[in-house]
Amino acid sequence: MEVTKSYDIPKQMVWKAYQQVRANRGSAGVDGQSLKDFERDLSGNLYKLWNRMCSGSYFPPPVKQVGIPKKQGGTRFLGVPTVADRIAQTVVKLYLEPKWDTLFHPDSYGYRPKRSAKEAIAVTRKRCWQYDWVVEFDIKGAFDNIDHELLMKAVRKHTSESWMILYLERWLTAPRVNSSGETIACTQGVPQGGVISPLLMNLFMHYAFDRWMQTTQPRNPFARYADDAVIHCVSEKQARWLLSALGRRLKDCRLSLHPVKSKVVYCKDGKRRGRHDNVQFTFLGYTFRPRCAKGKDGVLFTSFLPAVSDGAKKQMRSRIRQWKIHRWTAWSLDDIARATNAVMQGWWNYYGSFYPAAMRDVYNYFDRKLMQWARRKYRNLKGGLVGSYRWLKRVADHLPNLFVSWRLFGIPTAR
Repeated sequence: MEVTKSYDIPKQMVWKAYQQVRANRGSAGVDGQSLKDFERDLSGNLYKLWNRMCSGSYFPPPVKQVGIPKKQGGTRFLGVPTVADRIAQTVVKLYLEPKWDTLFHPDSYGYRPKRSAKEAIAVTRKRCWQYDWVVEFDIKGAFDNIDHELLMKAVRKHTSESWMILYLERWLTAPRVNSSGETIACTQGVPQGGVISPLLMNLFMHYAFDRWMQTTQPRNPFARYADDAVIHCVSEKQARWLLSALGRRLKDCRLSLHPVKSKVVYCKDGKRRGRHDNVQFTFLGYTFRPRCAKGKDGVLFTSFLPAVSDGAKKQMRSRIRQWKIHRWTAWSLDDIARATNAVMQGWWNYYGSFYPAAMRDVYNYFDRKLMQWARRKYRNLKGGLVGSYRWLKRVADHLPNLFVSWRLFGIPTAR
């Protein structure tokens, strides 16, 4: 006997959602089922998921909680759904994202189609030249502290489909399972790592921040990427008042400003003669501060510009260190290039977009690791550090395109 379906969800949507999850890969959830395991009975697993979603009997399993270290210390917890649950969340996202995205503010850049962090950096750079002051703020545990009641109020305003509301509520309240196997109830927040979470974050911040700014402070442009944002102001007095008002606004939305990471910054350059304790801020991996620049006439001057942050460079050097290139003595330079160039190019694609010279020391660090590799591989190489430098320089002269670093900055430096 055929069971009547409560909700009309086309099978094609489930298939499309699976294809997106497959493209994004990802690790197993609490059930330990990998994507490869799921695909062993692909048609059966997709049919089961579709059948349960259509009947209203789909209940998401607990979310696997994984801790990762924060840049500034401490631990950030990611929530990893199962493969099947990622597909289910993607089904709802495919319906909601095209509709909700039209609501969002043009200066919201995070997790949106055809928008990027680099666009946010570019528009912020331009506005720092136009406005003397910036409010840099950080929301304390934004993903972890989103209020479910307020979020669902916004969801119901923009969603009429009862099955989507049903599953969104179930995803929000799905428990977490930590590394010790302990089950933790969820009463607030959206799990970082969930497919639907960034879209829900954007909807919440649309009302908590974007609309509030548009309504009450229309003359103060901003750029927001998820819970990371900066606001531009014409004076220090206005910036300090706005930071205080923002704190009250977020408190009304049951969020709070980070007391240390939220501050007023003076966009100091060669023409702005004022003094202030804070003349730099970091946004999306770029540090904005006074830097030397060259005008069209070739004359040097001081401008307020973004460049890769010290924290981002530290992370990149740490990744290079973790490769332990000096131990790859069984490999050739071609092998090392094939193993590392994709990552090195990815770093350049993002951090090389603004003030690219700041990336040089990261690539110089990589070259020093290559010199260390050469000294271990070729025991008869004379001259120690200087000898390995000269050897690597000869190779770079002969094969200047072998490594991304050589293509970008030429042959290695002697430092």
